[in-house]
Amino acid sequence: MGNNMATHNEYKSLLFFIRKFKVIEPDPPQDLEEAFSKFTGGESHMSVEQLHRFMVEHQGEEHYTLSDSEKVFEKVLQERKTCQETVQADHNREHEITLDELFRFLLHNDFNAPLKAQVHHDMGAPLSHYFIYTGHNSYLTGNQLSSDCSEEPIIKALKRGVRVIELDLWPTCYKDDIKVDHGWTFTSPASVEKCLECINEYGFVASQYPVIITIEDHLTTDLRAKFTEMVTRIFGEVLYYPGEECLIEFPSPESLKNRVIISTKPPRERFESNQIKDNSISPLLNESESPEEESFGDASPNSSRNEVETEDTQNGSDRDEGSISASEYDQKPYLECSPDYKRIITIHNRKLKGCLKEKLRTEGEVRRLSWSENTLEKASESHGADILRFTQKNILRVYPSAMRVKSTNFKPHIGWMYGAQMVAFNMQGHGKSLWLMQGMFRANGGCGYVKKPQILMQKHQCGNEFDPARIQSVKKKTLKVKVYMGHGWSSDFTPTYFDKFSPPDFFTKIRVIGMPGDVAKKKTKVMMDNWFPVWNEEFEFSLSVPELALLLIQVKDKDQGRDDFAGQTCLPVSELKHGFRSVPLYNRKGEKFKSVKLLMRFQFE
Repeated sequence: MGNNMATHNEYKSLLFFIRKFKVIEPDPPQDLEEAFSKFTGGESHMSVEQLHRFMVEHQGEEHYTLSDSEKVFEKVLQERKTCQETVQADHNREHEITLDELFRFLLHNDFNAPLKAQVHHDMGAPLSHYFIYTGHNSYLTGNQLSSDCSEEPIIKALKRGVRVIELDLWPTCYKDDIKVDHGWTFTSPASVEKCLECINEYGFVASQYPVIITIEDHLTTDLRAKFTEMVTRIFGEVLYYPGEECLIEFPSPESLKNRVIISTKPPRERFESNQIKDNSISPLLNESESPEEESFGDASPNSSRNEVETEDTQNGSDRDEGSISASEYDQKPYLECSPDYKRIITIHNRKLKGCLKEKLRTEGEVRRLSWSENTLEKASESHGADILRFTQKNILRVYPSAMRVKSTNFKPHIGWMYGAQMVAFNMQGHGKSLWLMQGMFRANGGCGYVKKPQILMQKHQCGNEFDPARIQSVKKKTLKVKVYMGHGWSSDFTPTYFDKFSPPDFFTKIRVIGMPGDVAKKKTKVMMDNWFPVWNEEFEFSLSVPELALLLIQVKDKDQGRDDFAGQTCLPVSELKHGFRSVPLYNRKGEKFKSVKLLMRFQFE
């Protein structure tokens, strides 16, 4: 590599002057040279056996075999035959590789990725023991007020591994059919049948683990029966439901492989007319509606002064909660207005009346609650331990505030650190929060289910509970991150993309996002006028709960005004592989660049 790969870029300067800049691919870093020398005994070539030792001992690849090393050699030899500088290579060296060839191998994402590609978490625990990749208003193509509703965003989400799809079901204007729409807004509706068919077709392309459909139900009794017929016809045996049984524990992801399950509020008998007002006229609650937002202040005489008393203004979304008293929950089962419809619901969306502590009761059958980001934030100030206990057995869904009309997202850790399984995100709303969500669910082979850390599942004595909001006095681990160099921008971008007058000035920003005491940020120096920046900088991060920590990496081009975006990725810290790793970068939308990557090293102490 090195100077042999040198080319030139030309840039205009002022009026008639031309500035030339060398484009030189970097040499292997010194750390790699030293490791190469160590495993080859100072020789200039590495054998299959030596590569095997290097991968096991230095890279921490415990299950790496000699056969794997031989496959690497086959790949290297193929590249060697196509490389002009080695056409006349020494045939005696066909079973050995050079330092430059090892360097090129380590830059391959496919062979040297920073994360495991396989599912490796225990998938046999109840669903409540996992964080689940969850979409919010999954049918929307853009903002929450005027964008189109379509099955296309659902397909895109499923292809990326999203496991929870939300559908808002409304009667059509003549009340004789069902549409998917965002109520009381200017969005255009989508076909419910097309949405269900695309879930059936694409649900298990990215992952075999269960797809959960959360339903915001605004239907009449007759339309619920119609929806039930449609769901059972489209999904057939793929649809899982326990029937009349009351679940006292959720089934496991493993037991629900390649199955679809429904989650919504069970219907209750109403003696009023089934007539329903058009959703474009008034936001009055129909028979199946009750705002999901909690209004804790009117709960009961036992409510403490610390109860949360505010609620968000709704925009027609997330109104599928039902309120029943604790006594009704224990003694009076719902009267069925549509037995078949109720029977297909696996995860019941129910909240109890009373004070906040009563709403978070864990006795009896398991259930789901839905809160807005604001509700969770306020409730956690006084009832953090109760929320944690609730989420150990039950499911908590947290969705974006109604004020996020542009489909932005909140910081997902507000839900994860209290055990919330379904942190619902607008997948069409790009930005750092969505990068964090994508980073979390790159864990566990990208299957859409991530086992919650043990610290969130432990049973604690009263007064000695784990409090995520406080800096914990637990033994900390040190993560060392070294950024060697960047590669690939000259292939994926035009010479003047970042700057019309010179090559880019790249620097890397690294942030750890997790528990409050683990948050930290660092950045490298700026490498001026270089398409192949070499930083060779190492940073240390002290972590109390690495299982919830994410490493957010951004590369930017330094500018006089606003720095230009040059790539990002987010990686779950607890899943990082040791040693030299090729870290692919993504654009703002989370789409992987063809060539852009960083060479980094990760070490835990």
